[in-house]
Amino acid sequence: MTRYARQAVLPQIGDRGQARLARARVLVVGAGGLGVPVLQYLAGAGVGRITLVDGDRVAEHNLHRQPLYRMDQIGQPKVLAAAGALAALNPDVQVTPCAEWLDPANAPAFVSTADVVLDCADTFAASLTLSDACRDTATPLITASALALAGYVMGCGGDAPSLRAIFPDLTERGATCATAGVMGPVVGVIGALQAQMALAVLLGLEPSPLGQVIRLDAASWRMAGFRFDAAPEPEAPLPFIAQSQIRADDLLIDLRVEAAPFCASARHIPPAAMAAFTPPDAGRVVLACATGLRAHNAGQDLQTRWPGDIALLAIQD
Repeated sequence: MTRYARQAVLPQIGDRGQARLARARVLVVGAGGLGVPVLQYLAGAGVGRITLVDGDRVAEHNLHRQPLYRMDQIGQPKVLAAAGALAALNPDVQVTPCAEWLDPANAPAFVSTADVVLDCADTFAASLTLSDACRDTATPLITASALALAGYVMGCGGDAPSLRAIFPDLTERGATCATAGVMGPVVGVIGALQAQMALAVLLGLEPSPLGQVIRLDAASWRMAGFRFDAAPEPEAPLPFIAQSQIRADDLLIDLRVEAAPFCASARHIPPAAMAAFTPPDAGRVVLACATGLRAHNAGQDLQTRWPGDIALLAIQD
């Protein structure tokens, strides 16, 4: 009796499907509330190689939704703590921990090695950066978000529309777990659904989760879903760049009102003043903020009245 017997007995899996999982290469970006159940279930299922990317460290205020970590690991890089826990859970699985933040400079290399990518970072910039890299390589992307008592998971990329096709417009402001709160089981359910979608993609199960959204509302005990196979891609999506990709002739605009410009050459223009700003004709405009949300919205507005090159930057302090 092997550890995978109860899984491999499924007619959709069998020995051949289990062998496919053992050969699979998965990229997981984010080792937090979503990443914890994703990692546990993928490792438990026998996914052969997992690359884990996260620059954060274990913190006590996150432990209620990240039960993979222990109190004596506070302050340790999450990827190292997670890799140790997964090695104990299933030594068959090779976990490569990368203690760094994903950004537009390193995303293509990470994505190029993966059969499927799981976005567990839960930030606008990381999600869109991963979506762009997966779109360019036709790599399946399972992305998700959870906040308060609700969350969603969806399969993008591959032969399905990208995340930008589903969310062509973003909200004015984005709440976070720090401001809106979140319950641990809600994040756990969403993360488990991410893992299930990833396994379905790796096994080639039908119907495919690519092109599918599932939403959970734990306040009203409802789940709903829909398919978006025909969602059109935006005509001129605004790309994110990393700070290392800034050019010498870029016009840098820092939209943050809560901080000084991120570098000496950046101009400080708050979002409310951007409507009256017209860039010069030459050069690229780089709009920067903390999460990429304000930059994205300001960039879309600027596109309607200025034909030049625009890029977005999420500042990681």
